[in-house]
Amino acid sequence: MTDYGHDLTFGTFLTPQAANPQAPVALAQLTEQVGLDLVTLQDHPYQPSFLDTWTLLTWIAAQTERVTLAGNVLNLPLRPPAVLAKSLASLDLLSGGRAALGLGAGAFWDAIEALGTPRRAPAEAVDALTEAIEVIRELWDTTTPRPLRTEGEHYRLTGAKRGPAPKGEVPIWLGAYKPRMLRLVATQADGWLPSLSYLKDGDLARGNATIDAAAEKAGRHPAEIRRLLNINGAISPTSQGHLNGPVEQWVEELTTLALEHGIGTVILGTDDPTLIQTFGEEIAPAVRDAVGKERSARGTTPATAQRGSAALAKRRDGIDYDGVPRTLAATAVEPGDRAYRGMQHNYLRAGSPGLILQPRTPEEVASALAFAREQEVPLGVRSGGHGISGRSTNDGGLVLDLRALASVEVLDGAPRLVRAGAGATWGRVAETLTPHGLAISSGDYGGVGVGGLATTGGVGLLGRAFGLTIDRVRAAQVVTADGQFLHASPESHPDLFWGLRGAGGNLGIVSSVDIAPMELGDVVFSQMTLDATDTAGLLQRWGAVVEAAPRELTSFLILSPARRGQPAVAQLITVVASSDTEMAVRQLERLADAGPVLGHQAYQLPYAQVVRAGDRNHSGGGNPAVRSALVTHLDGAADAFARVAGSGVAYFLQIRATGGASHDLAPDATAYPHRHQNFLLSAMGANQQRLDEVWDGEMVGHGEGLYLSFDTADTSARPDLLEAAFGANLPRLRELKRAWDPENVFSGNFPIT
Repeated sequence: MTDYGHDLTFGTFLTPQAANPQAPVALAQLTEQVGLDLVTLQDHPYQPSFLDTWTLLTWIAAQTERVTLAGNVLNLPLRPPAVLAKSLASLDLLSGGRAALGLGAGAFWDAIEALGTPRRAPAEAVDALTEAIEVIRELWDTTTPRPLRTEGEHYRLTGAKRGPAPKGEVPIWLGAYKPRMLRLVATQADGWLPSLSYLKDGDLARGNATIDAAAEKAGRHPAEIRRLLNINGAISPTSQGHLNGPVEQWVEELTTLALEHGIGTVILGTDDPTLIQTFGEEIAPAVRDAVGKERSARGTTPATAQRGSAALAKRRDGIDYDGVPRTLAATAVEPGDRAYRGMQHNYLRAGSPGLILQPRTPEEVASALAFAREQEVPLGVRSGGHGISGRSTNDGGLVLDLRALASVEVLDGAPRLVRAGAGATWGRVAETLTPHGLAISSGDYGGVGVGGLATTGGVGLLGRAFGLTIDRVRAAQVVTADGQFLHASPESHPDLFWGLRGAGGNLGIVSSVDIAPMELGDVVFSQMTLDATDTAGLLQRWGAVVEAAPRELTSFLILSPARRGQPAVAQLITVVASSDTEMAVRQLERLADAGPVLGHQAYQLPYAQVVRAGDRNHSGGGNPAVRSALVTHLDGAADAFARVAGSGVAYFLQIRATGGASHDLAPDATAYPHRHQNFLLSAMGANQQRLDEVWDGEMVGHGEGLYLSFDTADTSARPDLLEAAFGANLPRLRELKRAWDPENVFSGNFPIT
């Protein structure tokens, strides 16, 4: 008896017949309507009466919303793996993570050969499939910067660029029957997908045994391989044989397949809409219920919580892996899991946490936090993973990844508010608000997470027009250090609400925020490149224009110092938050007078196209050092910043214009105190000590504060940095810290002692 503990899924296996091309589309839609999980299609490119399976899959994806889509199985000899990798990733991205890859080594070789593909012997076909899986997985691995080079017998890549990565972990299921193919399933695939009609008595048990033994030998747990099964059958009043009888018989026999043979996914081969409806509405729910009750009685461990010896060997000290709450175990990611490589780092900083938990509700956030407090390792909290300071990852610690809390909703009522989950990205927020003619200022990149920015500051490309991101926050849902789930607002826990807007990382885990958006149509977006040979002069002239400009204009300057014979240049990224294009042109002309113009492009477009959504599959980039300073004017600071640029210790230098609407609040209105400065200067380098020496030496006397998210200096050795970050608000924040986090649970992001 074998039950691997996979969650049960059910689907259909449809014929891609061309005579009535909309028929399989309608059956796929019916599959979704009756509550099934999966739509699969035969793939026989040599069959003239069939539609092309891949084209049909993409067409169905556009006309469904929930079901997973897969070939059953795709014909590898006629579909090159490098192209297949891109096709699957594209389908997964376009469908919102609904793609799976069913793959076969090839059959019907006369027909395959007739289409111009050389015949392969059985052993060659298995070798080719092995190579193909490696190629596909490698091309999906965008965490590795190196181009892919492989020297296989069947597939050779000579520097192929990786990507795009799928939205999620696309499973690879293999159609397999013979021992060597079954061992390949065990070592390289995520699922075994045979057809019951091709199996003889005992083949299912023998196949499972072969896979299990090979998996354990390779260091995998057998439960890491999902067992899928294509079935055929009919509903009849009395039993006419296996899966040919009344609904009750189907339920009993499919329950047996799940509990005794480990089948986690049942795929019904039929083009009969009545049978599909019965399967989805009556049979599948009854099987789920029966299996669920039996598993509860047996105490079956879910497949997601089972790992093989290779994964277990990568666990880190100080974490009670067996004690992970059951509600979090299914989505927990450990160093030995395939998903780990795409989650261990953040946007810039390399990380190697010992465990990543992905809570899906505020209650699960509280459960994850309670578990984290019992561990003997550092804690990081991640919303989008973009944070330049890198404090959302760690080495050997625990990370709470909030990406599942990603909803964005425009609330009814007055005043109009937007409720955004901490794990949503600002690109998604902008996309949601644009059709409503609304916007929220939110940095300059759509991949930034809501939670980090909405609790730190938010110096964005609409900042001079609308203020900081935190200035528009009207309430927050927060899990405190002691596990309370609270609503913080001016009326409820106002002290906590005050502190969350600027020092939120110190006081709790924000799960969502309510934000007041601003009305905004299209904006003018400008990208201008200037000669920066006279670096200090250019910065001073640009700064003077920005300070004199209407609030609608916000401009960021990226400085590239002279290197290896290349002149210094400055790139201006500017947004004019107005439909008055004549005014915008006048202001851009004034910016152009700051230095010799090398290039300029300007567009009128929605704000959502300025902050486009970004990729969460962050690959890290080492351990960059960052320093920051806020200044009121760029007079003397321009010379100092130019010297920092000329020192060679920084490879990225930026100045963001702030001010404008952000000056409308008093310094003590929020925990973020910097309400008179007009510019945020930052520099990024490879060595913290060297950058600190130059930055502290040159910027002394010019800085009037620093910005938390753009600074990686060690506050434990530099208490003056906390004063620079929070100014006169620091004593009040110390009181809040004592009240809300006396044990310093939240010690990862500029911890207030």
